[in-house]
Parts: sequence; C-alpha cells; structure tokens
Amino acid sequence: MTSKAAVIHKAEFNPRIKSYVLWYASLVLVISVVLIPLLPLWLILGNIYLNRYFERLECELTTRSLRFKKGYIFQTERTIPLDKIQDLTFKEGPLLKYFGLSILRIETAGNTGQNTADLSLIGIVDAVEFRNMVFEQRDKVTEMTSSDVPLESTSDLLKDIRDTLRSIDNKIQP
Repeated sequence: MTSKAAVIHKAEFNPRIKSYVLWYASLVLVISVVLIPLLPLWLILGNIYLNRYFERLECELTTRSLRFKKGYIFQTERTIPLDKIQDLTFKEGPLLKYFGLSILRIETAGNTGQNTADLSLIGIVDAVEFRNMVFEQRDKVTEMTSSDVPLESTSDLLKDIRDTLRSIDNKIQP
C-alpha cells in the first residue's frame, strides 16, 4: 500500500485576481459590441461570483503531485504527478502586469496540443518561488524513481530475457 503524500507548500492567491477577471470579462463584453447590454449585469453579479470563486481556489504541492481546486458553480480538481511535469512557464500581458499578476502554465509529458497547457494558475503569490519549489520536488521525485531499481537486477533481468529468447529461437529452428 502507498502512503498518503504530505503537503509541502500550499500556494496563496493574490486577491487582485477578482479585479483582473472582472475587467478582463468587461473588456470582452465591450469588444464583442453585441454583449454590451450585459455589462451592468456582469458588474453586479460578477463581483458576487468572483468573491465565492476566489474563496475556493486552492493549490497544494505535495511530495508526489501538484493538486489544484477551483470553481464555484462548476468545480474542477486536478492532480498532476510531479514526474509528469515537463515545464512551468510564465505568461504576463499588459492587463496582468497592471494588476501585478502572472499566469503560471504547467505542461506535462502527455500534453497533446501545441502551445497548450495542462493547467494554468493565475495570480499565485510569489509565483517564481512556487515554481522553483515545484522543480526542486520534481527533481527529487524523478531521482528517487530512477534510482529505485538497482543496476544489477536490471542486468540480471536482461540476461534472463536473452536466455528465454535463445530458448524460443532454438525451439523454432529445425
């Protein structure tokens, strides 16, 4: 049986995320022109929704994985094993910079699309430090799993496979 992974660090989110999302969605409504009548409704109900959404944001770095929870109406929970993480990249645009935020994109080995991330985290406080912690823990996990199998047992296994293949070959040949 496997033991439960211990939490190393619980990420905090910048409360400016609420303002960023409110303004970002407002800009989208204005740019789309057709949706401008929805702007007052969004400004009233958006604040209520964003406050509850922010309360449910959660990201934990454990000894084996990165866990993320979000959502108010539609809830999402993702767990990404650390040994599958290939890269963590930052994205900052003019609006993000104005609010002092950045997006941390997590790409894994199973990533199917080009320029797509498996997980995007907006507004983590001390995102650079969090990124470094994830990389350090990922390196520990990958070093541990690669050194779990001793070289001698791998060599013995390969010899057994070779002998079995020779035995099969001898039985096939007349």
